[in-house]
Amino acid sequence: MTHNRRQVIAGASVMAMGRTLETYAGPASSRSIIIVGDWGRDSAPYQRDVARQMDSVAGKMDCAGVISVGDNFYEDGVQSVDDVKWRTSFEDIYCGPNLKSLPWFVALGNHDYGGVPQAQVDYTQHSDRWCMPARYFKIGSSQLGVPDTDLFVIDTNALIAENFEGNGRMAVNLRSQDASAQLAWLERELASSSVRHKLVAGHHPIFSGGSLHGDTPDLIRTLLPMFKERGVSAYLAGHDHDLQHIISDGLHCICAGAGCEARPVRMMNGTQFCASSPGFGILTKASDRLELQFRDDLGKILYRSLLS
Repeated sequence: MTHNRRQVIAGASVMAMGRTLETYAGPASSRSIIIVGDWGRDSAPYQRDVARQMDSVAGKMDCAGVISVGDNFYEDGVQSVDDVKWRTSFEDIYCGPNLKSLPWFVALGNHDYGGVPQAQVDYTQHSDRWCMPARYFKIGSSQLGVPDTDLFVIDTNALIAENFEGNGRMAVNLRSQDASAQLAWLERELASSSVRHKLVAGHHPIFSGGSLHGDTPDLIRTLLPMFKERGVSAYLAGHDHDLQHIISDGLHCICAGAGCEARPVRMMNGTQFCASSPGFGILTKASDRLELQFRDDLGKILYRSLLS
């Protein structure tokens, strides 16, 4: 269900604890990256509003790029690199003068598996900003453009056992995917990375107070121990259409699945902030510090906090 943003804010659906904008001035010199998910709805009003504010941020901050955490095209992904949705949901929406020059580092969501997921991988060869060289991949700090920070983009669809069941489009499209191979790759890459900040981006959240989906038990079992052992700074996700910051044993879990609509969200154990509002996240690196902020579809800063 989509909610009127003003009604949601007035209804006290923005909840936070800990350090926020009023208590932290922010870094003087920095490099930032935008985080957005669950956005591809053929120019729906909130999608355009959020895109406009992303462009504004890209013009005012030193932005290295955009991390898309999946569900890039509703309702059923794209069928080919020539699908009209590339224009109606991406190229003609995120086309502001500041945003259109930024690279997009993209994960696949569950709705993307309703189409042809390989088409999104292949579009990398047809675009100067869409970056999905495989269904899971690493972007080193030099390519990411954020000092001392590596990004690992994963395909969480292949890490959830029930997705392989039956003969639906999701199961059929996943048959070529080896979850064990992906996990082994991620373990090796995280172990060999020596940067201060390791960011992992996928579609499904590990923990979430979202009203529709919530926690993902398979990811709690497979990813959480690995992330803690290998010093992952933050896990970026979507799936639930809201904005959240949750801390679990030092791991920052960030949900930015509000690129086009918002659903109700609740606080849970470890919640630092949550909001039922269309919007997006921004991670900013300055020296050895990492800062998170959330902005809504009108550009208002809802939350700001140092992660380290």
